[in-house]
Amino acid sequence: MSANRPLSPHLQVYRLPLTGLVSITHRMTGVFLSMGLVLFVYVLFAIAAGESAYLAMQAFMAYWLFKLVYWGFIYALFFHLVHGIRHLIWDVGKTFERATLDKFALYELVCSASLTLLTFIVS
Repeated sequence: MSANRPLSPHLQVYRLPLTGLVSITHRMTGVFLSMGLVLFVYVLFAIAAGESAYLAMQAFMAYWLFKLVYWGFIYALFFHLVHGIRHLIWDVGKTFERATLDKFALYELVCSASLTLLTFIVS
């Protein structure tokens, strides 16, 4: 084997571009939202099951860890929404230039964090 052949990039050498990280995050938030639907069904079930089930669900929701999951779910929802809007812009054939891709990826992160913060302030 030739000693001059290039080596495959690995995680210590290769750095994903921002658009790649945003794309992976979009997939992860989609999975997180799907799992969150199970929690949403639990809430609906507790509401329909009566007062004792509803009070147990409220006690469960009072834990700080659940609140963290709740706010993570809200961020995932906003991030997925903003990235979906970006895909609609791509469907039109716009913003495919390298500089524009990175700029819009940054806008995505800022908008989703801002919407989550705004929701936190309002609630």
